Amino acid sequence: MEHDILIEARGLTRRYGPNVAVQGIDLTLRRGEILGLLGPNGAGKSTTMKMLTGNLAPSSGSVKINGIDIAAEPKKAKQSLGYLPELPPVHPEVTVDEYLDFAASLHGVPKATRKAAVAKAKQSCGLNEMSQRLIGNLSKGFQQRVGLAQAIVHQPPVIILDEPTVGLDPIQIREIRSLIAALAQNHSVILSSHILPEIQAVCSRVMIVHQGRVVFHDSMQNVTAHTASRIIVQFHRPPVTLGLPGIAAVQALGEGRFMVTPEAGTDLREALVRVSVQHDWGLIELKTEGRTLEEIFVSLTSGDASQLKEAA
Repeated sequence: MEHDILIEARGLTRRYGPNVAVQGIDLTLRRGEILGLLGPNGAGKSTTMKMLTGNLAPSSGSVKINGIDIAAEPKKAKQSLGYLPELPPVHPEVTVDEYLDFAASLHGVPKATRKAAVAKAKQSCGLNEMSQRLIGNLSKGFQQRVGLAQAIVHQPPVIILDEPTVGLDPIQIREIRSLIAALAQNHSVILSSHILPEIQAVCSRVMIVHQGRVVFHDSMQNVTAHTASRIIVQFHRPPVTLGLPGIAAVQALGEGRFMVTPEAGTDLREALVRVSVQHDWGLIELKTEGRTLEEIFVSLTSGDASQLKEAA
């Protein structure tokens, strides 16, 4: 339904003189979705995020936040937006409470409800015990949490996070991931990260940008559907080769282990078990292994234009 579309970008393009940083990006994000935005350095994803948040005007194209055109009504559109840039915009000389109260006022939270809004943001980001601490005395991880708290203090329907787990320890990363998943129940989230397993664990959709263009945009559920799953198999008495019909490629891994890539639409597991029994190879391991997001990312951002088009 139209009211479920919280962020909509059409034909986003940004030029710097003769150079085109972003070209013709379309993006529609609905309520409850978490979009992972990926791309190598210089791909244009930071420029895209700046245009989505109204910090950079596009050369052409449009952005609507919660149905409001950000170019026509920037203040009104940004009321529906929470943004955490890569470097959190915190002030080291004030306390956490003072800063979040200031951020809430900038976001237009009424004074009567500001204290409750700050308390909710602190609770969500694990900052209750840091209320009276100077931000400058906090660790980098806690400063990152303060930055995240300012992005959600006004409960915006759209949240854009640029590298939100930078500097956090593994436990904090898990907590922030859980928070992002919880936010997606009532918000639309765009998450940029260089940690590919993080995108795979948190996001419901993924978009890969390369050379200013979208080269891949699909749900995480379908992200591995572009290639057949591989099979790792190990035999106690391994054969010299595996010559089964339906095998696209075989790679010997040593110690009787093989990586088998089946042809598209082919399930070789039963055939591998059967032939192992027939020839007394002594099957001791058989597991499937889907293509990782990292492999998809590398293939899309290092291949030629025809490969990119076919994969996307």
